Amino acid sequence: MAAENDTPSMYTVGILTVSDTSSIDATKDKSGPLLAELLTETRQYNVRQTAIVPDEPTPIKKTVEHWCDTMGVDLVLITGGTGFSPRDQTPEAVTPLLDRLTPGITHVLLASSVAVTPFAALSRPVTGIRKKTLVISFPGSPKACKENLMAILNILPHGMDLLKDQPPSSSKKHSGHHHGHHHHHHKGHACVHRSDTHGQHESRSVSLDAPVSQRARTSPYPIIPVDEAEKLVADNAHLTDIVSVRVSQQLLGHVLAEDVEAVEAVPGYRASIVDGYAVRASQGPGIYTVGSVSLASDNDDSSSSSSRIPHDHIVRIATGGMVPAEMDAVVMVEDTRLVEVSEDGKEEKRVEILAKSITSGENIREIGSDCDIGTVVGYKGQNISLVGGELGVLASVGIRQVQVYRKPRVGVLSTGNEVVDHVSTAQLKQGEIRDTNRITLLGAIKTAGFEAIDLGIIKDKVHDIESRLREALEQVDVLITTGGVSMGEADFMKPVLEQKIGAKIHFGRVKMKPGKPTTFATRDSDNKLIFALPGNPASAIVTFYLFVLPGLRKMAGYAQHENPVIPVEITDDVSLDPRPEYHRVRVSIVGNRFIAGSTGGQRSSRMLSLRQANGLLKLPAWTEGKQKLAKGETVPCVLIGPLNPSA
Repeated sequence: MAAENDTPSMYTVGILTVSDTSSIDATKDKSGPLLAELLTETRQYNVRQTAIVPDEPTPIKKTVEHWCDTMGVDLVLITGGTGFSPRDQTPEAVTPLLDRLTPGITHVLLASSVAVTPFAALSRPVTGIRKKTLVISFPGSPKACKENLMAILNILPHGMDLLKDQPPSSSKKHSGHHHGHHHHHHKGHACVHRSDTHGQHESRSVSLDAPVSQRARTSPYPIIPVDEAEKLVADNAHLTDIVSVRVSQQLLGHVLAEDVEAVEAVPGYRASIVDGYAVRASQGPGIYTVGSVSLASDNDDSSSSSSRIPHDHIVRIATGGMVPAEMDAVVMVEDTRLVEVSEDGKEEKRVEILAKSITSGENIREIGSDCDIGTVVGYKGQNISLVGGELGVLASVGIRQVQVYRKPRVGVLSTGNEVVDHVSTAQLKQGEIRDTNRITLLGAIKTAGFEAIDLGIIKDKVHDIESRLREALEQVDVLITTGGVSMGEADFMKPVLEQKIGAKIHFGRVKMKPGKPTTFATRDSDNKLIFALPGNPASAIVTFYLFVLPGLRKMAGYAQHENPVIPVEITDDVSLDPRPEYHRVRVSIVGNRFIAGSTGGQRSSRMLSLRQANGLLKLPAWTEGKQKLAKGETVPCVLIGPLNPSA
């Protein structure tokens, strides 16, 4: 069947879902529509054909052949049928149709999936070329489909251009190797590297080909103040694309990309504010017959029909119930007296109204009195907070879907020959340390409401670092690495970023403690952000909150992306350092004051300095006239967690 959206676009696509279940009930297909949505969002693809077939070789073959040979689409994506089940026959159906296989794409799909879960090794993707069409199979899971597509999305245009014997369009962005060559021009220890992204940046780092004896003894990167580093991150943190999200729990943490107006009035009918009786205000007190009952869930129009409510009748009504059209007030049940019950004793027959005076409109919420149609209930740049109140507001006025900025995907990669996984390593060998940075950063990212991807640990080998960085940058919008950014023999991160990845390093040192060697870079080809943080735990976490988190907020559309800073009263004397220092503290509210107590020793390697820390004191640099701050002084503090209610 043809897709609804058939607007002209750069590349034409067919999406085939292979599923016994979805072929019977198309509403069960989640992966096919997801792939179409992700491709359409790029504005480079026109999804011209979609279809759902059962797990049978014949319909799979016929569909792929028709799309490739007759329709001539540029790209065929197949989701489902790639597992180990006897019904999973997509590879067997597709492989004979292919003129040439594309093992590189297959490798990227498997590598990106296995990096997320080892069970991905049980998938059997098939990729290849039929005539001028690129054919790629994905798993049936929506999550796996998305991960696989994101892993290869940036290289697809280049491949399809080559199939059509045309040069890559200048409007398209490509990543990966252009022709597999890297050109270096050495000038002393520095080099100008022409990267595969066609960008050209002067590399300050020593050539990776240079022997250890020629390594720099001082850093070639100028040290800059924290506020300048923060500005460089903000200037390069661009908004993500806009996506449509259902008003549900999935919306939490997103930022609206548009003003949202109410499409329904609240209430949508005249509603009672109290439990009681709908009356005619002009009649006043007296004994009345109780007529039909109006409940909050009552949709029966009979209660609103004045012809069915005699003049001497009133209507029992619950809070939120619809007030009959002829009635103009509601009397609370507390202002009435039961006079007579029905013969079976179950219903009220007559009730006396005791209220001396009744005002028209009393205890009634008129249509639109809470919120009228067209009222702005959400504004561009507004965060849908984790408290959840915004969800209720949107749902109450009939909003089912909204446009928001996509949350950036954030990957975390640890580096170091000595670093081992804390779960899989039962006992440390001499010289090994457990990887605490990765788990801590992943937790901080998720707590902040962003998607966190665990990229594992990589050893200090240039080829391995380059390969893993390239794979990672295909999966994420923001890449965080820890370790390898200082002046050691195996600190390769900066030169690999410059000389192999083609990244521009905006800063490589910051005047601060801890976190001096913090590095921030971007890749021109796709505006990906790369934060190479120090390996010491306190340094990594402090610099995450100072630089990475504000950048993520800005990308996600937050109107206020900067860290909140409050004045706090310190509970102990604090010695100052020649560099501005970010001292970990526990901030509490005592009376009407913010009190900050130190977490103890502040060595950058001391993980305990982060325990229950919810603030970072912004300590000034040491001067001849000021060498310490005294207990009771007020100091600015960056909040990184919720406040404690008491000391």
